[in-house]
Amino acid sequence: MERKTKYQYSYFIYPYIIEEKKYDKYLLKLLKDKHCKLKIWEKEKDLNLYTYFLPNIRDYLFWSFSYTNYQKRKLEELDLNMKAVLLSKYPCTMFEYTLGEDVQGKTGEKNGIFFEIQKIEIICFQTGVCFLLFKTIIEGENSLSDVLNFNYKFRDINSELVSLKNYENIRLQTNSLKDIKALSTVIKNITGPNKNAKEMNLEEERFFTYSYMCLEQENWSQETDFANLKEDFIKFSNILPSNYQVSYSEERYKEQILQPLKYTMMGFTKQGTVLLTSGIYPENYTKLPHAFEQEYLYTYLLALYKKIYLKKMNLEFKNTKNFTKTRNKLLNFTNTIWIQEITQDDEGSRLYEKWKQTLELDYLYVEIKNKYDIVYKDLNIEKDRKINYVIMAILIGTLIFNVVNFILYYFQAK
Repeated sequence: MERKTKYQYSYFIYPYIIEEKKYDKYLLKLLKDKHCKLKIWEKEKDLNLYTYFLPNIRDYLFWSFSYTNYQKRKLEELDLNMKAVLLSKYPCTMFEYTLGEDVQGKTGEKNGIFFEIQKIEIICFQTGVCFLLFKTIIEGENSLSDVLNFNYKFRDINSELVSLKNYENIRLQTNSLKDIKALSTVIKNITGPNKNAKEMNLEEERFFTYSYMCLEQENWSQETDFANLKEDFIKFSNILPSNYQVSYSEERYKEQILQPLKYTMMGFTKQGTVLLTSGIYPENYTKLPHAFEQEYLYTYLLALYKKIYLKKMNLEFKNTKNFTKTRNKLLNFTNTIWIQEITQDDEGSRLYEKWKQTLELDYLYVEIKNKYDIVYKDLNIEKDRKINYVIMAILIGTLIFNVVNFILYYFQAK
């Protein structure tokens, strides 16, 4: 039996790295791009987001909340070069990217799934860690199976395998994009070569998936109904196609699942986060999906950022010549974002802790700290060794000098 959806959307998140010394130039490139628009946050319009985050994190992610109308006008009037330099001083800068016209796509040559790319966002951190986000919705009447298959296919849309003719029969139909390759071209034009991703062991072709699905209430109107949904939910959480065979095991999957509210179920994996709800409550297709793509999405992105930046730091510590600079980066990261409480929202705090656990943030941080301690100790040992060599050389030189003086004095005395 097909399980019909009442409402759904999926965000596909692509991380990429910009060299820090070229960061202001990259912002200038985006400012010059006619498809890009700097995202400015407003308290009245984005009140839920403003009140959700605590001040330090809010200032870190959304600095424009503190801008007055006068400051916004002055920012708009700035020369693009000056604006890029100014923006590069802020911890995080965001852009909206438009393709001109509504983008529609189709997966499958016959009886395919029509979808729309509703929104594209670019989120850039001062450290050079950036994210490209696509928000997609499936058009028309669709089912749980459609969402499973669509997520499974779209997350690999930037893969080299897409260029193969027989790859899943994915086709895009749009006035703005000719085909799948055109979408990959758009991604590369925005992100650049992403050369450092491989060194950091980052996935270069696969998107993280952040997906929301509300089922029609007849599919989940009693709490016991979820027992019939468990296998499909595991597929949803693990970004698997509808025909994939899974065997639900409480012991195996319990760490992946969290139930925030009645008739809601969240899945957490290293590949992404999903939220499945029932249309039995109007909030599940009105208020909750909005919070999920605003407050909770940016909380998830912050957790992803921490993971990727820690991996970046891990790589940088291998270069002991820049140890002092890297150490200062670690101290700044620790003080400005790592130890900071994110929100006083109970549900948001619980989700963040779950993301920390899933993404192994504490493990990564301890690993970096241990590496820092080892490198610091080795450098100090090397420093002490050099000092000892210098002292020994001075002592030997002094001894030779005294011996020579003694000999000269001895012969003069004769």
